[in-house]
Amino acid sequence: MSRSSIELVQYPEPVTQPPSLSLKGSNTPPLNDTRPINPPANAVVAQQADVPGKGTTTIVLLCVVCITGISSLLAGLVTVGLPTMAHDLRLEPNLLLWPVSIYALTCGCTLLLLGSVADVVGSRPMYLTGCVLQSGFTLACGLAQDGMQLIVFRAFAGIAISFCLPSAVSIITTTFPEGKSRNIAFASMGGGQPIGFSLGLTLGGVFSDTIGWRWGFHIAAIINTIIFVVGFFGLPKVDAEQHDILNRLKHDIDWFGAIIAISIILIPVFIFWVGRQEKLGRPAIIPNSLWRNRIFTSICIGVFLTWGVFNAIETFLSLFFQDVQEISAIQSSIRFLPAPISGALANLVMGLIAHKVRADWAVLFGTLMTCLGALLMAVIQPQWTYWVCAFPAMFLNPIGADALFTVSNLVITSVFPARTQALAGGVFNTIAQIGKSVGLATSAVIASSVTAQSGYKDKEGPLALMEGFRAAFWYCFALSCATGLLFAWGLRGIGRVGVKRE
Repeated sequence: MSRSSIELVQYPEPVTQPPSLSLKGSNTPPLNDTRPINPPANAVVAQQADVPGKGTTTIVLLCVVCITGISSLLAGLVTVGLPTMAHDLRLEPNLLLWPVSIYALTCGCTLLLLGSVADVVGSRPMYLTGCVLQSGFTLACGLAQDGMQLIVFRAFAGIAISFCLPSAVSIITTTFPEGKSRNIAFASMGGGQPIGFSLGLTLGGVFSDTIGWRWGFHIAAIINTIIFVVGFFGLPKVDAEQHDILNRLKHDIDWFGAIIAISIILIPVFIFWVGRQEKLGRPAIIPNSLWRNRIFTSICIGVFLTWGVFNAIETFLSLFFQDVQEISAIQSSIRFLPAPISGALANLVMGLIAHKVRADWAVLFGTLMTCLGALLMAVIQPQWTYWVCAFPAMFLNPIGADALFTVSNLVITSVFPARTQALAGGVFNTIAQIGKSVGLATSAVIASSVTAQSGYKDKEGPLALMEGFRAAFWYCFALSCATGLLFAWGLRGIGRVGVKRE
């Protein structure tokens, strides 16, 4: 391991101070405390998973890739089909973006709680339960008769997917040993997002202009059910032996902390509570001491901002094509194809090189690409051809989020104890999903405000809408620049991640 590599030390449980990220071979102390760099005498290396067979590897990768793929497929379906859905279901203009944002919001608000539950009852049963619920609520979205029903069913579908996402992270960490195979598994999970999004865009565009957008939800429900069957018969029972589950549910989960975390207005109470739990040596859903780790905190803030920008640009691109340039849903879906291609490439490359290059350089490069994409859309003119700005912006936008996906998962799962890997996955996905919702909500407020104050009489016309969309793109550009500065400061000295420990 090189001198700049990260050494991840796992201390014996129970602990009140989580393991920290430290720079191996240097005199720099761990980033979240002043303990010596060398581990104490009783320090032990976290238990590593045995190398899985080809059959197990195939099934696990299929399940984790498909579950993120289905979530992104639905996002693509709603993104490109939103104008048609709003017309058919008589969705009020002030609720136009709710079918997109409510899914991420309800998912983000329940991930920590369900991740904690998965660490007790097992990741496999939680994953399978989420598949069943996701199939049911996705089908219900396709059967919705008005806009409010669609919003409600999308909200419940967001809760359903939060059963699966942290469980999928836990399945990866307990199936694949540390090193290249785990890096590739996380990258594959991230790769399911652009693949699913591409399929969702295609189905949404084609169905909206032909047999109807509802068939997109129906097909997604069918695919999700097939994945449930594959997972039911093929996923290994990788969790440790479970016993006295009811007692563990009662004592091993910070229920009060999880409930407080659901409410944004109670964040100060949440910080006080988990600090008290940590001092008393009791379960704390996210120990306050973790936030003293500069790298962990920077990663979390960066994920929040990056995924917010990614989701906002994605949504406003669809509205730009259909409401400003006034092209069809099918033509819009075709214009989105560069995004999933670049996203898949970004995940593939990160999976292969994460253990070879400095993580801060990789993340900064991805953030710069997203920043350029936002800038191109901020200066675009509606009459310009697709190839001038929209095409490169579409290609560049996903790179930041997808490059960060592998790095952030490796960092976050490394600082949590081995017995709480589903919770660790919940932390990442909670931050990403809430970031997506907040990013879209804040940019929508800016766009609506600028459009309302424009000098055009027709506030729903292309010219007035474009003024608002342009302001939203400038906002995303500013957030991307701020994120790059954050990473340049917060990730300095991080070295490489995902390196197998000797």
